[in-house]
Amino acid sequence: MSGLATPEDTSLTTSQLSPVGRFENVLLATDGSLYSAGAERVAVAFCAQTGAHLHALTAQANPGETGWLGPQADSEEEKKLSENLKRVAAAAKAAGIECTTHIRHGSDPYEVIVSAAESLVVDLVVMGRRGRRGLARIMLGDATAKVIGYAPCGVLVVPEEADMWSSILIATDGSRYSDMAAVTAAEIAKTGKVPITVLSVRVPVHSERRQAEAQPIVDRVVAFMRDMGVSAHGLVEEGAADETIVEVAKARKAGLIVLGNFGRTGFGRMLFGSKDERVINQAEVPVLIARGGG
Repeated sequence: MSGLATPEDTSLTTSQLSPVGRFENVLLATDGSLYSAGAERVAVAFCAQTGAHLHALTAQANPGETGWLGPQADSEEEKKLSENLKRVAAAAKAAGIECTTHIRHGSDPYEVIVSAAESLVVDLVVMGRRGRRGLARIMLGDATAKVIGYAPCGVLVVPEEADMWSSILIATDGSRYSDMAAVTAAEIAKTGKVPITVLSVRVPVHSERRQAEAQPIVDRVVAFMRDMGVSAHGLVEEGAADETIVEVAKARKAGLIVLGNFGRTGFGRMLFGSKDERVINQAEVPVLIARGGG
């Protein structure tokens, strides 16, 4: 995967990027709450668009961990979760897609979701986003942040009111993680026949050399998109990265924001990137944190 553009490395190629962008299995993590409504809606529509198999998952606490109410509460909770999964499956059937439902137990929801993503070999995890009040970590949700950090694939975080998109914004800094995100964005755009805006942000505190790289980076990714048959427009803006990404997405009416995720290990994965996290918290549209390579 190519890094920052150089005279010797000025274009992305499909041989470099494939097969990161394909979608065959999608995992929807839902708890049946209002926070999951957008994720459920988008997951079903996305699978209908891409032809992917939908795995609908609900994480339940291990038996006996629901509190002092004991086994009866466990049973009632599982019945409630099962009914919600049946509802999702019915929506999937109505959309003409295959859906498998799963109730898995564990002590921590994020561990259940990541384990399912690994064992089911999914290409994307879709999750809801909680409300916008409180501190950033609380707004995003600890489980969501950890899933983004540890999942073996991309994670799509969907606000409650969000729906499918008619245009996409990808923010790139020229890193290989951004290149991987570009592949994912291109595949989604091509499948959905929607245009892409390729954005690079000149951050004032960065060096002049780094700021000068912004336009060549955008040109490189736009050229790749067009080679893939995707309608693409390049844009370079100046400002704080997260605020600029959200503002451009709103101005260009982008219904999906795509970002790359650093392939971190250990504790660093829990803090998957403050810029990405702030974009998720501020955006009114789904944000896809693409992943490829560790």
